[in-house]
Amino acid sequence: MNVGQNKVMELKEAIATFVKPGSHLSIGGFTINRNPMAAVYEIIRQKIKNLHLYVHSNGQGMDELIGAGCISKLEIAYGGNGKFASTCIRFKKAVQAGTIEVEDYTNYQMTLRFLAGSMGIPFLPTRSSLGTDIINRWGFSKEMRKGSPKIPDEKLIEFENPFTGWCDTQKVVLVPAINPDVTIIHVQKADRSGNCRIEGLTFADVEQAKAAKHLVVTCETLCDNDELKKESNQNQIPFIHVDAVVHVPNGAFPTACYMHYDYDPQYLHMYADHAKDDDMYQAYLDRYVYTPQTHGALVELMGADAMARLAADPRTGYAANLDRS
Repeated sequence: MNVGQNKVMELKEAIATFVKPGSHLSIGGFTINRNPMAAVYEIIRQKIKNLHLYVHSNGQGMDELIGAGCISKLEIAYGGNGKFASTCIRFKKAVQAGTIEVEDYTNYQMTLRFLAGSMGIPFLPTRSSLGTDIINRWGFSKEMRKGSPKIPDEKLIEFENPFTGWCDTQKVVLVPAINPDVTIIHVQKADRSGNCRIEGLTFADVEQAKAAKHLVVTCETLCDNDELKKESNQNQIPFIHVDAVVHVPNGAFPTACYMHYDYDPQYLHMYADHAKDDDMYQAYLDRYVYTPQTHGALVELMGADAMARLAADPRTGYAANLDRS
């Protein structure tokens, strides 16, 4: 792969190229932080269905994809929007209605699964979940697994420690690797070749990115190729993993993007109110997802004053004096 290759694409093209009906998809971010929301909304607009979604501890992005009927299967550690929804509302409704199949893991296990995928190995061992029902309760049946070549035959496997005499650990849990067809993450900076820099907490994004067969990156700032060579130790994802770079300012809105803008409490409260009712949720999708043809149009709909109050204080990386009630 040519280090100088220009991978910049428009969002609509990137989603249409890499996210197909039935794809195994992973999205980055954590609860209401740095979700790739512009990409999520584009997937919804393109009505891409039957997706098998992998997330670590996601919130808004996952919930909107489920609410729009894009997800058929989900593997997850936690889904919530903090005080706005301790459990994501459309996620909860879909589970209760039986419209999606869900398999749950611990937070640490999901990180290890992405890490194993990024390392090119089939599993990793851990002690996490020993003695709990995480091991025994499966969301995916054995029959479904046999008919799905991308899903491992077992959820988790307890394994006897083969190394004896020096370690007290008798058993470990083997967690299967995840290798999504495509991962989508949002970062603060990327260059045209695909080198990426995440500011602040990376969550499991780096492992998710490196585990995927294809990687789409949306970014706040599209840098000249030489810019990220400065302090290059701050770059977490090299160009070799990236298939598409999409410049989308405010691309994580209404979730937060550290050092750029905070999450929007008013929007998230409004969303939670609409998510509780099926008709109101459809009205939400019509107004805030389907009507704006681009993420920029959604930001314009919010208004300059609303976006200005979310702007990050350069000292702290968060919005100063933001009413979070």
